[in-house]
Amino acid sequence: MDRQNSEQKQSPMERLAAFIVDKRKAFYLLYIGLAIFCAFSSGWTAVNDDLTSYLPAETETRRGLTVMEEEFVTFGTNRILVDNIPQDRAQALAEELEALEGVKSVEFDGTEDHYTNGSALLSVTYDGAADDQVSLDALDRVREVLAGYDLYVTGDTGNSASESLEAEMQVVMVIAVVIILLVLLFTSHTYMEIPVLLATFGMAALLNKGTNFLFGEISFVSNSVAVVLQLALAIDYAIILCHRYTEEREQLEAREAVVMALSKAIPEIAGSSMTTLSGLGAMCFMRFGIGRDLGVILMKAIVLSLLSVFTLMPGLLMSFSRLIDRTHHKSFVPQISAWGRLAVKTRYIMPPIFIVLLIGGFLFSNRCPYVYGQTTLTTLRQNESQIAQQKVDGTFGGVNTIAVMVPAGDYEREGRLLRDLEAMPEIGSVLGLANIEAMDGYVLTDRLTPRQFAELTDLDVEAARLLYTAYAVNQESYGQVVSGLDSYGVPLLDMFLFVYDQMEEGYLTLDDEMTETIEDLHVQLSDAQLQLKGETYSRLVLQLNLPEESPETFAFLDTLHDAAGRYYEDYLVVGNSTSDFDLSSSFEKDNIVIGVLTIVFVILVLVFTFKSSGLPVLLILVIQGSVWINFSFPYLMKENLFFLSYLVVSSIQMGANIDYAIVIANRYTELKQEMPLKDAVVESLNQAFPTIVTSGTILASAGALIGVLSTNPSISSIGVCLGRGTLISIFLVMGILPQILLLGDVIIEKTAFTLKARLPLQSRTGLMRLDGHVRGYVSGMVDADFTGLLHGTINAAVESGAVEDQPESAALPGGGKEEA
Repeated sequence: MDRQNSEQKQSPMERLAAFIVDKRKAFYLLYIGLAIFCAFSSGWTAVNDDLTSYLPAETETRRGLTVMEEEFVTFGTNRILVDNIPQDRAQALAEELEALEGVKSVEFDGTEDHYTNGSALLSVTYDGAADDQVSLDALDRVREVLAGYDLYVTGDTGNSASESLEAEMQVVMVIAVVIILLVLLFTSHTYMEIPVLLATFGMAALLNKGTNFLFGEISFVSNSVAVVLQLALAIDYAIILCHRYTEEREQLEAREAVVMALSKAIPEIAGSSMTTLSGLGAMCFMRFGIGRDLGVILMKAIVLSLLSVFTLMPGLLMSFSRLIDRTHHKSFVPQISAWGRLAVKTRYIMPPIFIVLLIGGFLFSNRCPYVYGQTTLTTLRQNESQIAQQKVDGTFGGVNTIAVMVPAGDYEREGRLLRDLEAMPEIGSVLGLANIEAMDGYVLTDRLTPRQFAELTDLDVEAARLLYTAYAVNQESYGQVVSGLDSYGVPLLDMFLFVYDQMEEGYLTLDDEMTETIEDLHVQLSDAQLQLKGETYSRLVLQLNLPEESPETFAFLDTLHDAAGRYYEDYLVVGNSTSDFDLSSSFEKDNIVIGVLTIVFVILVLVFTFKSSGLPVLLILVIQGSVWINFSFPYLMKENLFFLSYLVVSSIQMGANIDYAIVIANRYTELKQEMPLKDAVVESLNQAFPTIVTSGTILASAGALIGVLSTNPSISSIGVCLGRGTLISIFLVMGILPQILLLGDVIIEKTAFTLKARLPLQSRTGLMRLDGHVRGYVSGMVDADFTGLLHGTINAAVESGAVEDQPESAALPGGGKEEA
């Protein structure tokens, strides 16, 4: 009956918590079913390795890549360096490789471009695109032939970034779990709460990975770092509920303790998650689609982590309650009162230092040397592909390819543009239909009359005229047949293809030598047409004598546009350099959008959390300062920074690290109602330290592991910045924020939405009489109407009545003193 009455008095949150706890077996079955499904569905998600596919649709690079995918074939290639080999042997190998199935051609001419100092460079082209199975199988055959040589293979074929990343992240995950175990052992209250925490997070991670198929395709960035970042960002929620349960268990039975802990933790955890979701949500507004991809995946990870904590973990705590009770151990987290007292003493020193750091961080971070490609980035670890790339580029130089696409059909205008481009010193070579030699000095686009074609092919003039007549009829150019067939010029490319078709259909017979020549030409012409001639565009392929990314390269792109613009209104320039340029333009806008939206979203959450306008500004100032200081390091260390690292890490740092500041601010606003401000600062640091050291250590370790172990420059850069930024945030929150709260308390009080009258605290020690309602510490917390003598220490607000000192000789009947 008493339990029924008590349940009737429960709040809605408590009734929800009770339902979750009492129906825990049903939730177990639900999660087991979801886990089995997700174990299979996690393999359904396609992974996109190409960052350029996430460029805004209106950028030139994205439009150009779309055209190339629709109209042209780009055969897979590899640049293969064979070291310590004689030149004649390299030539023999090139011929042997060219005869392999799936290999279209092998370029090796013995010049310094292909042989130097005992090293041979074989440029291999395959029959299919880079990711076609025919090309991958051909690469395997090439490796078999070259198995006994000192080999370095580079190129777009057989180089899957997603596969190597996934293997690296598995190692990162294992080490991260070990670190988390050590951290939890250090900060936990019982040993058996650790399996509960790991089971809860493991389920959340599996659910997130298993539901990614809903998006069809995700980026390799999201696929590689989402699990580790989910672990680092969301494990706090499980720790908060676990600590709440431990506190409630001291007074209540296991079921009631779980119910009460969950009812109290839901609002607290939900509020904490909002800042993280805000920072991740801001990433979704990036024009560069990778931000939306990563933001959505991580937001889903946070939501699924919340659901696992709210609906799975309470049942686990209940089921393991007896083991948890039996495995209590002392806390290894020390009290940091000395640090708190130092913070109080330095309240006039540290804020001015912070202002200097803030200004310096702002100035230096704005000079951060951002890069938009990965060629200038280095990683602590290098994979086989990176080592090979450095070897090949160091020996024979790098390759920077640019494609210029112009409207098809006008070969003469295309030829003039090609000649202009060939004259530019910044361009090493140019390839287009209008400069590929066919026979006897003629290029594919030269227009030949019937007599010229007859002389070139040793064909009878009358037979050539008949052939041209058939071609004109086929093209519906009847006027040429009537008015002047002898002056009718047809591009050599088109005529050769027409001749081959006539031979295949039996309408034309040539001698054996010419037949063989036409058949050989047809293979080359077909390949050239697939690569260089589309339905609406022709493609010109340029090799630049410039690095992929540099001010000179970006300036030359303008020159290239001017050259194409002299002949065409509609044209597209595409390549790694143009991609980097478009990314830099996109970054300038995304940087402003992400910075403003992140701050606005987080401030809105904080305003509703603290019901104050001043306190959120102080907290944001500290965390924004940590962001600026973090991204000052690349400038000061003269190291390039991948632009994506800033966009991702600044959002996560602002959205997640702000929680550390919130923890201290929450404790401070509560404690200052019960004790002097200085004591409140010291105690708030003591209470917040276990939470901050747990979360901060995990997030910083996760970032450091990604930075050290990943060989992908973009992923490694994100990890380094995240680990460094988290450590800076912890330092500022623990070493600067307390002083700012202490000095800024007047601002906090005056900007509160609801003014709370805080009675002056009275501090007395000795024998005294209390008469009135007392709330505060009286050798222990007292909140009651109290009348009598106290022999001890008081540090409390007395709402009514008075506190009077009494002589030590005052004694109670029987020789005792009334104490509390």
